[in-house]
Amino acid sequence: MKLPDQKSLISSVILAVIGFVIVNFALSSLQLSPALLFAAGLLIGGVVIAAMSSDDVEDAEVKTKTLYVGNLPYRANEGVVRTLFEEQGKVFNVRLLKDKNTGKRRGFGFVEMAELDADNAIAKLNDSEFQQRTLKVREAKQKQDDESSSFRSESDQSA
Repeated sequence: MKLPDQKSLISSVILAVIGFVIVNFALSSLQLSPALLFAAGLLIGGVVIAAMSSDDVEDAEVKTKTLYVGNLPYRANEGVVRTLFEEQGKVFNVRLLKDKNTGKRRGFGFVEMAELDADNAIAKLNDSEFQQRTLKVREAKQKQDDESSSFRSESDQSA
């Protein structure tokens, strides 16, 4: 079960207050308690929020593909590489590998992108010039225990 985010919580409280005011004026002759009116407003708000969020469920999961990016300049960082690949489409994660002993970058990394955008990125960026280096971009080979591609939710992005 997915927990509501802060925006949904605030929206339901606002809708509850609006529902309270509307029900209070519409049913003022019944002399209902304010707590009952607020509960009715909260119920109406919950139904409206549920209806609004069900539309977003279709876009919540995006099939991703991990790309190998080789021959990167050693001075390139995750932010610069992310910016380069975001020109081609949705980027979920950028990992540039470092040497364990020295902590210096090794000149290659991995970019996780939406599968629909990944092929376009490979076509546009492979053998292209980036900070005076010719990039090598291709689909990464998956580890033995991984599936060929994974699913990633929109809210599961890494910075």
